[in-house]
Amino acid sequence: MSEARVPILMYHAVAVDPNDATRALSVTPDAFARQMDVVADLGLTPVTTADLAARWRTGRPLPLHPVLVTFDDGYEGVHRHALPVLAKHGFPATLFVSTGWLRGAYDTGGGLDRMLDWDQVRELAGAGVEIGGHSHSHPQLDQLDDDALRHELTRCRDIVTDELGAPPTSFAYPYGYSSRRVRQEVRATGYAQALAVGNDLAGRHQGPYALRRVTVRRSTGAEEFERLVRGRAITRTFAGDRVLTKGYAMVRRARQVRRKAGRTRV
Repeated sequence: MSEARVPILMYHAVAVDPNDATRALSVTPDAFARQMDVVADLGLTPVTTADLAARWRTGRPLPLHPVLVTFDDGYEGVHRHALPVLAKHGFPATLFVSTGWLRGAYDTGGGLDRMLDWDQVRELAGAGVEIGGHSHSHPQLDQLDDDALRHELTRCRDIVTDELGAPPTSFAYPYGYSSRRVRQEVRATGYAQALAVGNDLAGRHQGPYALRRVTVRRSTGAEEFERLVRGRAITRTFAGDRVLTKGYAMVRRARQVRRKAGRTRV
């Protein structure tokens, strides 16, 4: 029997009029509502990140036609626009928060658009949305030294724990970037699973700390969205993204080599 492959949808902002910083990775409220109608009409079963990973870890069977709805960063439209749609269908989801971007006592001022506050995050959690970690200030984690990396992960974990009363068990890498060192530190911080991007279907063989997602953009049309949730033509849909990702990965590795060489000389 072939391994089950699961579409994990990656959303960011849900907004009528997003700013330039978030426009490309936002969706309109109407588009999000139509997309969730498609999920319902196709008979798919949304699950949280923690549930999917736990089933794969323990060998429990997956529900029929599983799909994940995930949101990164913590934009206010997730509460204003997405939550009513999720509640209408009874769909769970996962929200990965950058704790320093949310409005409140820990705000670093880095949020790219209007962000959630902690009362809204608690309402989302109470409505069945899993709250996961997404670092504190949303850096490229694989570019940080060990101390800064550890601070980003533990600060995020501790704030979510203080605000919600339980530690987050799922994590999503900012920008989708990770490395073996980052994944090991994420695990050591107490996260049981983590999501990358990769623009591919998720599979158990990827391991619990490198599960792949597919990006939903403002330009994602109805037919393309249906292909994504059906797991069809994923490679063709994101062919251009993969070329860019591979090229940028080479640049990033070169940067890391130069930094290591500089530290060695010092």
